Amino acid sequence: MPETQDAPVWLVTGCSTGFGRSIAAHLLDEGYRVVVTARKTDSVRELGDRDNALAVPLDVTSESSVDGAVREAEECFGRVDVVVNNAGIGYFAAVEETPTDAVERLFDVNFHGTARVIHAVLPGMRARRSGTIVNLTSIGGLVGHPAVGYYCAAKFAVEGLSASLRHEVEPLGIKVMTVEPSAFRTDWAGSSQETRNPIPDYDQSAGAARRAYHDSVGKQAGDPDRAARALLKAVSAARPPHRLLLGADAYRVAMADLEAKQTEFVAWGDVAHGADFPAQG
Repeated sequence: MPETQDAPVWLVTGCSTGFGRSIAAHLLDEGYRVVVTARKTDSVRELGDRDNALAVPLDVTSESSVDGAVREAEECFGRVDVVVNNAGIGYFAAVEETPTDAVERLFDVNFHGTARVIHAVLPGMRARRSGTIVNLTSIGGLVGHPAVGYYCAAKFAVEGLSASLRHEVEPLGIKVMTVEPSAFRTDWAGSSQETRNPIPDYDQSAGAARRAYHDSVGKQAGDPDRAARALLKAVSAARPPHRLLLGADAYRVAMADLEAKQTEFVAWGDVAHGADFPAQG
């Protein structure tokens, strides 16, 4: 357990429920200093009242709110060593069933919200030549699934942003990790909105997936508290992973997708190579 005055400072977004709450609580249990954030701090009062905690209001859809939260964290603790971009929302619908306003909301929270926080913490991390940025995506950020097409698209976007960011900031001493959970017992599935105008043609694909998500609430295999411990272990490792799968289902799905892609790439390898200009000489 770190000494309080030397303990790394973590900023965690979306701490009112689920992963964020479990991560913040575990970090405080382990003696870290934690900036506990939520849109309304009343929802995190129990965590914010603990030693070494600072509860700060944070709405990731507002640049001024994000900048203010990071500024308050730095004024209180002097720095932010690790940021965990956990805040996110879901939406259940086939791609064709998803209205534009729902798409924009998904991307504003899940992608642009993450990017806003990254922009806010990077100046301090660059100045210190140290820091870790942890972006929670989803197994849906690596593999597409029915009924969550635009959710997956936003999470794929965070994966791509993180991969590019890693190339830019690792030479400056800053680490970037993405975390891809499968289904965990959070309120994500239960609180996600969904289409009000389902199309019958998609009932056996997106419709069936929507019903399965609702039926899974309270029965998901993943334990958020164990996920919090796994995340801290990964961030604290001498060589943290660039990507951290969480849950047996995430591991299974990711490995199967990797194998399928490799098989297809090899099968079409000659076509890929044939698209280049012929070698000279």
